[in-house]
Amino acid sequence: MKREEIETFITELTAPLLEGTGICLVDVEYVREKDWYLRIFIDKPGGIEIDDCQFVSEKLAGLLDEKDPIKEKYYLEVSSPGIDRPLKKDSDFEANYGKKVDIRFFSPWEGTKELTGTLVSHTGKELTVKRINKGREEKEPITIERALIAMVRPHVDF
Repeated sequence: MKREEIETFITELTAPLLEGTGICLVDVEYVREKDWYLRIFIDKPGGIEIDDCQFVSEKLAGLLDEKDPIKEKYYLEVSSPGIDRPLKKDSDFEANYGKKVDIRFFSPWEGTKELTGTLVSHTGKELTVKRINKGREEKEPITIERALIAMVRPHVDF
């Protein structure tokens, strides 16, 4: 199976495990660094605890042993995505409407590689934000083609 097929298969395998637990699947990554890693990112209201990660890891490991979808040797990691995880799914974007986000571009857009704005809306092709300039939100929203955007993350103020 290709990497994308494995991620889709694991997503479909994991969803039933989480039903009724209050835990939601945020993302699945199957990546090669020095070794192969299958990373499962989970979340729940109030945040993830180590016991949640252990629960999902044990249940998923049993299913993976049974189904054996991955032929290469890999490491299974189950964790919280963190507060600054990239927004990827529609539900991620919708949950952040009205909140500040940081946008990073593949190449400079209107003279900048990054901008911070308040997320207004999104579609599969565009993102609409109110730019924050020198700490102040602009009144008029701007629309940016998603093909130009490398990453969108929740903005974290320290």
